[in-house]
Amino acid sequence: MWLKLSTLALLPVVILQGLKVRKNTPRLAEASGDRDGVCGQGQPLSLLILGDSAAAGVGVESQQEALSGSILSCLQDEYQVRWKLHAKTGDTTQQVIAATQLLAPQQYDVVVTSIGVNDVTKLMSAKKWLKQQQILFQDIQNRFHPRLIIVSGVPPMQHFEALPHPLAWLFGQYATQMNLQLQHWLAPQAQFEFLQFDIQTFQAMNLPMASDGFHPSKEIYTIWGQQIAALVRQYFHS
Repeated sequence: MWLKLSTLALLPVVILQGLKVRKNTPRLAEASGDRDGVCGQGQPLSLLILGDSAAAGVGVESQQEALSGSILSCLQDEYQVRWKLHAKTGDTTQQVIAATQLLAPQQYDVVVTSIGVNDVTKLMSAKKWLKQQQILFQDIQNRFHPRLIIVSGVPPMQHFEALPHPLAWLFGQYATQMNLQLQHWLAPQAQFEFLQFDIQTFQAMNLPMASDGFHPSKEIYTIWGQQIAALVRQYFHS
């Protein structure tokens, strides 16, 4: 309730700041390059990446520098990875659900998701967002039968360089509530791994964001991919 009241109180300022950010923030393209293929050698592993602009590699030039490339680079010496990236800039959870339903049903060992920033910018409640996430994950399970689903948390948007306060603060509160509800729901389900997007740690390491101050840089994509690869190894070697 307090967040709803805060939103109403801040709405005039937030609307003006949002329009200014939209006008002044550079529009970066999605990373170029292949979005599916087979690479590496070793144990067969199939991987599907779903999501929004971060999953699509906005902030770097090529998919090799993006999330997909980082994951593959970490896994290719141990696994022969059959992989697919299905992501689009601006997609909300509801749009990812619709996009996922266009994919042919087939088995993937691992599904990675990166969704939520565009739901935050629409000021969606955590309760409604969680219901949409649950629909998405049910569809993922029915359509792809993964053994492991790695869920990337909503970034702490209060630390986005492109966002002024109080807009950044408000978006950060929405992101925090979304993550708390999602983590609570995922926790008892062994098939899921939740991965927090830790911008504060990246900043402490002096790692830059992309030039728009909104998306990951090559360095952040590298660490994010390493974290996902570590969860894959841990799950399939245990």
